[in-house]
Amino acid sequence: MPQKSPFFRVSCVNEDTSAKRCVFFARKFPLKAGRTWRKSRLIDLKKLGYEKEKYGKTEQGIPARVTAVHRERYEVISAQGESFARCRASAYRNCRAADYPTVGDFVELLPAENSDGWILRTLPRQTVFTRTNLHGHAAKFVKNIDEQAVAANFDWVWIVQSLNHNFSLPRLERYLALTRSSGARAMVVLSKRDLDADWRQKAESVRAFCGEVPVCAVSAATGEGMEQLRPLLRPGVTLAMLGSSGVGKSSLLNALCGEEVMETGAIREGDSKGRHTTTYRRLVQLPGGALLIDTPGMRELGVIGEAQQEIDERFADVRALAAQCRFANCMHEKEPDCAVRAAIERGELDPRRLKLYRDMTREADFARSHTAKKK
Repeated sequence: MPQKSPFFRVSCVNEDTSAKRCVFFARKFPLKAGRTWRKSRLIDLKKLGYEKEKYGKTEQGIPARVTAVHRERYEVISAQGESFARCRASAYRNCRAADYPTVGDFVELLPAENSDGWILRTLPRQTVFTRTNLHGHAAKFVKNIDEQAVAANFDWVWIVQSLNHNFSLPRLERYLALTRSSGARAMVVLSKRDLDADWRQKAESVRAFCGEVPVCAVSAATGEGMEQLRPLLRPGVTLAMLGSSGVGKSSLLNALCGEEVMETGAIREGDSKGRHTTTYRRLVQLPGGALLIDTPGMRELGVIGEAQQEIDERFADVRALAAQCRFANCMHEKEPDCAVRAAIERGELDPRRLKLYRDMTREADFARSHTAKKK
């Protein structure tokens, strides 16, 4: 069910002939079927990240941004306020799944007076996260893979890692490669620093591991380190969060908003694993004017074929060693004169890093060879 909107004051007109026009806050009342929003003041889309130079001009409708996705129905916000909308079937008849609107997308909207508006097209994306859609089949039986967009048009990606048992450098490596392939800039956010006495040492190791990527350690519970995130919380900036369940993404979002806008779930003490508390994709406005995309299913993000270049860049050390092997098609297992195996035996290369490189390369090759291409 659609949740309460965190955005603007609007007015509502009910289709019922006996209903009268009423003005109320959308934050306190959810949108209902049969109602449409009318503006009580114009909304500046520039503060929501819209720029004509980037996304182009609309032809028949007006520009709007998708703030939530509910199956075939979308919540959008335009200069006229908030409303529901659906994709016009004729406009998306021959489109791929990845071309349909997702949270963060700018779309061309044809508003309707007393019903859902129509989305005529998805405007060009600057950045995007996609995941593979296997259509419910086992991977080895899949002939074609469709990509599904789960978030779009974000400027920064906060890669959230918890400073407890869930901490994993190989997982961080994967998220960094995904962020690079999306086209956005990355920032590593180490959460729950109040639960780890050695958080400074871990933070330094992550900084050395990430190179030029900014790293900050925070605690949503105590507020420590949160000031490092404030410079990004300005109008026109859109953020996205990556991280497994239980790392504290919802707690971080609640701390930034100053109130509970997302449900939080407890984690198991034995393995620090949590349960998913985000149930649908949406765009949330933060204090200061920045926007944050909070979405479930981020752990299902896969490496698509076009991401191979980013994988090669992140694993340049492994590729440099592989170039020194005796055989060009060396599998780095039992072949003679294998430079990669020799580096592992000398302690110069972590075997887990080699395994991660293999897994991500295999995933990218599989996606590239099976991706469905519709014309």
